[in-house]
Amino acid sequence: MTNHALAFSALGDPTRRLVFERIARRPMSVGKLASGLAVSRPAVSQHLKVLKDAGLVVDREEGTRRIYSIDPRGIAAMRTYLDRFWDRSLAAFKAAAEEENDK
Repeated sequence: MTNHALAFSALGDPTRRLVFERIARRPMSVGKLASGLAVSRPAVSQHLKVLKDAGLVVDREEGTRRIYSIDPRGIAAMRTYLDRFWDRSLAAFKAAAEEENDK
């Protein structure tokens, strides 16, 4: 799968999407993330692994903890993919408007 496909697939899970949205607000450790969710700490770790493998989050060591934050490159890959559709839609709208104007 391509990077954007992995990213969209990873965000398809509601719990994983919630984890991602919480990290988007501010970088967090697994423990901090797990404390506000209805899933176990090991489950949060598994969700983070999927997000990391999809290129959506990165982690760094801070003492004995790992702090997770958003990886802008993963977001950029998703945006690039979606922008292609937006550009096509705008071009089609422009063509339809010009055709209507020529009538």
